[in-house]
Amino acid sequence: MNHWKTFKSSFASGALMTLVLSALLLPVGSIAEVALLDRVVAIVGDDVVLQTELDQRTAAIYQKIQQSGTQAPAQEILRKQVLERLISERLQLNIGYNAGIQIADEEINQTLARVAADNNLTLQQYVAQIHASGSTMATVRQEIADEIIIMRVQQGRVMRRIRISEQELNNFLNSEEGKLVTSPDVKLGQILLSVSSTSSADETAAVRAKLDGIIQQIDEGVDFRQLAIANSDDQSALEGGDLGWRKMAQLPGVFIEAVEDMQLGEVSQPLRSGAGFHLLKLYDRQGGGEKLIEQHFARHILLKPNQIRDQAATIELLEDLRQKINAGEDFALISKQYSEDPGSALKGGELGWSTPGMFVPEFEETMSNIALNEVSAPFQSQFGWHILQVSDRRIEDFSDDILRNGAENLLRQRKFSEELQVWLQEIRDEAFIEIKEIK
Repeated sequence: MNHWKTFKSSFASGALMTLVLSALLLPVGSIAEVALLDRVVAIVGDDVVLQTELDQRTAAIYQKIQQSGTQAPAQEILRKQVLERLISERLQLNIGYNAGIQIADEEINQTLARVAADNNLTLQQYVAQIHASGSTMATVRQEIADEIIIMRVQQGRVMRRIRISEQELNNFLNSEEGKLVTSPDVKLGQILLSVSSTSSADETAAVRAKLDGIIQQIDEGVDFRQLAIANSDDQSALEGGDLGWRKMAQLPGVFIEAVEDMQLGEVSQPLRSGAGFHLLKLYDRQGGGEKLIEQHFARHILLKPNQIRDQAATIELLEDLRQKINAGEDFALISKQYSEDPGSALKGGELGWSTPGMFVPEFEETMSNIALNEVSAPFQSQFGWHILQVSDRRIEDFSDDILRNGAENLLRQRKFSEELQVWLQEIRDEAFIEIKEIK
């Protein structure tokens, strides 16, 4: 994603005329060379999309499609789709810039390190790979910053449009799907000895005798995975019978009844199904049961960079406020005077008792890591820059709250995709967009 913020306004309104006037002062050969350098393929408000951007993005996507083994569409169709994507990105980036969203270098560094780790590379190896591909670190860093800005714009603008009613949430939790989603996760191993529907009584008895022998070996301490590799008829045999993590509600009914009462590390009694005889081993279980959660009683001050106060000045102001509070000034009064979070500012920045998933990860991480009554250093979230203070902590059982929060987040994410497309179309309809001839 290339970014042309420096060309905003001046380029869209005057750059084309400037190029023309400049070209008139050049020899004929030079004019042809200027024409070949670049051209505008779309005007998006006060911004532009250039031919080189369209060419580079199209080539990259075409290569990715080919590598995936998918049949690529005709070039002209692909280029139109890529141009639409670039236009959409421009609109969202401009919203982000106008809202004062800026991405700190440290956040970009953390993203680079995470991407490198995800690809089993050191940061140095990843940087070398970037250079080997013909790109530059400046380009990659800008791409990361743009992606984060777009993500924050979408989260801020689209999520606020989504409402989940209590009735909608209750209906989902009571549905079969809701029960599935909220079901515990279990990690299982299986040994299957197949018995077909046409097997005779003697054949079935022979299989059962083999199963008894396997059970005896398990009792003697032979490794379950080793026995699965040697004996299981299931397709998971070569993986030691490992079925991985499964939702309890997704298991066959005969499995559910057995697993519900099993302890970690226990092997089930023989289970009979239409496929044959099964032995299950429960390796791990997640979810379900009592959830004791540490709560934080917190308050914060939020400041957002803007056209008058940039990011550095915003951080500096928060540091000044932090020092005043540490020197004895009242947090609540300062929050009422300075905080740009209207929901909490009038209450002195007070956020009440936290519940799991209530705040963005950056906020919850800071709450968990600072001492009581300490005022945190400024930190960034998608909403701006914060300082916060935790005045109390407690342990509460939040089993039901976690269940409902998880279900609500799932419903929000489902609605997000649909609402995002509606919002993207709205901002496109409201913007001035002029598409030139695509080459």
